[in-house]
Amino acid sequence: MTRVVIGGSSASTEAFYWAPRYFSEAWVRGIGTPDCFSESMEAANFAVSQTKLLDFRSRRRIGSLYSSRHKGGTSVCYVKCSSHSSHNGPQGTDESLSLSVLSNPTSDVIKGNFAKSIHMPVKKHNLGRLNCSAEACTHDANFLSISSSHAHERVGILLLNLGGPETLNDVQPFLFNLFADPDIIRLPRLFRFLQRPLAKLISVVRAPKSKEGYAAIGGGSPLRRITDEQAQALKLALKDKDLHANVYVGMRYWYPFTEEALHQIKKDKITKLVVLPLYPQFSISTSGSSIRVLQSIIREDAYFASLPISIIESWYQREGYIKSMADLIENELLSFSKPEEVMIFFSAHGVPLSYVQDAGDPYKDQMEECISLIMAELKYRGIVNKHTLAYQSRVGPVQWLKPYTDEVIVELGQKGVKSLLAVPVSFVSEHIETLEEIDMEYKHLALQSGIENWGRVPALGCTSSFISDLADAVIEALPSASVSNAKRTSSEPETETDLVQYAINLFFGSIFAFVLLLSPRVISAFRNFLI
Repeated sequence: MTRVVIGGSSASTEAFYWAPRYFSEAWVRGIGTPDCFSESMEAANFAVSQTKLLDFRSRRRIGSLYSSRHKGGTSVCYVKCSSHSSHNGPQGTDESLSLSVLSNPTSDVIKGNFAKSIHMPVKKHNLGRLNCSAEACTHDANFLSISSSHAHERVGILLLNLGGPETLNDVQPFLFNLFADPDIIRLPRLFRFLQRPLAKLISVVRAPKSKEGYAAIGGGSPLRRITDEQAQALKLALKDKDLHANVYVGMRYWYPFTEEALHQIKKDKITKLVVLPLYPQFSISTSGSSIRVLQSIIREDAYFASLPISIIESWYQREGYIKSMADLIENELLSFSKPEEVMIFFSAHGVPLSYVQDAGDPYKDQMEECISLIMAELKYRGIVNKHTLAYQSRVGPVQWLKPYTDEVIVELGQKGVKSLLAVPVSFVSEHIETLEEIDMEYKHLALQSGIENWGRVPALGCTSSFISDLADAVIEALPSASVSNAKRTSSEPETETDLVQYAINLFFGSIFAFVLLLSPRVISAFRNFLI
């Protein structure tokens, strides 16, 4: 706790205001008439509450990990209050109070370092209206200032996620939506008209096996429920940090779709938006696909084209996320009889190798850096267990990122590893790939391969430290929100407007899908590749 001294119009009138640890001390002195002291106190209290939004930090680089620390010498806040009176005849007196918030009362007052004004509403009194403004100045370029003007805006947070079927009847249409995405199955431009027929074929072929998996975890994916819980937790965390915002959920392949969330954002007349994909690492097939949908809507909708938007593309390197993951791993290691002998096994969702080699997907590099940061944090805590990284959930005949999770598990068993702790590093919510693929398939494979002790780190879910860090990420992203200038470039494909060409594509695509569906040999070949 830090002390804020509030002085009235006379030296004998003062009060103490206790605020969170954002500043070592803040000195607030009100200068005005005795009758204005209550208004001064109200305005000063409001100003101090706004300092919770001022996150003055220094950053110290540890490898690739940025660690935030509060500076002892520059975290002092000085708030100077001065009143101005102007008589308006029999109507009374207008009182105006200016508040200056300085990061260093010694140097900043001398240098005159003032930032933009923050206007604070104060209720009317008999003497007239008290108009208040606070000015905040930063001590150096690393300081972050959030203007209280956000309090007068409608701030929206859009959480993006994959989505999942909630019932067994949803499985096949969910799979169709997934494989109809050109960022999931990347066809040559000449064959893009086959995207939907091919997606229909794959979804029909894969649906029976996928239904078995969802049936094993209760008949549907818990992803929507968990994401809704995360949205509510984030809203409360932001409120605790003095930012009132609406939080929306937009799923890519199932309800509520991203388009539905954007419709509600428009309906609520949001004036500033932060987009936060719930994928720590960026990939074309996850965050990239959802952002592409968002950008296509921005291009076509005047409301979103003029809406200030900030997109957090990845956040795997954030200190709060790294520490939250390390906490979960450390806690789970304690469940083993010999924690020091446990192999930490990071299992990440895979992507086709062509995404990385040909399309420049940064996913692999970000994943490897993320693992390095987590292990550095564990080493700092004295945990020096061996670890490895592998990729799961590959589909189809193409080559995916290696090594593969199932193959590595078998190899570890052959090498004599007896204790294994699986860490689903690319997932922040439980869903079929954690609950069924890791907990059931990989656990069974591990025990068959000679691994005797198996454990699995839970997904972050609504872990308080994780949610708090997401809230910090949102607050830090708000000042960078800007109006998008996303326009269709000459390299982007034009929207299909030729109805004749569309009909031809649909006709031949339907014939292609029909022939495939009626051909047992082709179905058998696809089944061997896809399942």
